[in-house]
Amino acid sequence: MIRHVVLVKFARDVSREERDEIFADLAALKARVPGFLAFAAGPNVSPENLDRGFTEGFVVTFDSPEGRDRYLADEEHGRVGARLVSAAEGGIDGLIVFDLETPD
Repeated sequence: MIRHVVLVKFARDVSREERDEIFADLAALKARVPGFLAFAAGPNVSPENLDRGFTEGFVVTFDSPEGRDRYLADEEHGRVGARLVSAAEGGIDGLIVFDLETPD
């Protein structure tokens, strides 16, 4: 399995509604992309104060690297991803993407 982890530092003027719409559009990709198993998104709730301003994030679980690659190549993913980059503080600098391969 692949856990696709994305941390987001949203620009201050991005509304809660727009953030939720972006996350809903990402979750909707599950119906389009074979191998997309699960989606979870939300605010950082860590008490450690190590978030460096990355206030929200999401995790997409894929059945395989191939499932992740289909997601990355999907046209709708490109559209939603561009919207996410536009909403992030500093564009692409407002995102951290990390893929973790797990046995289950």
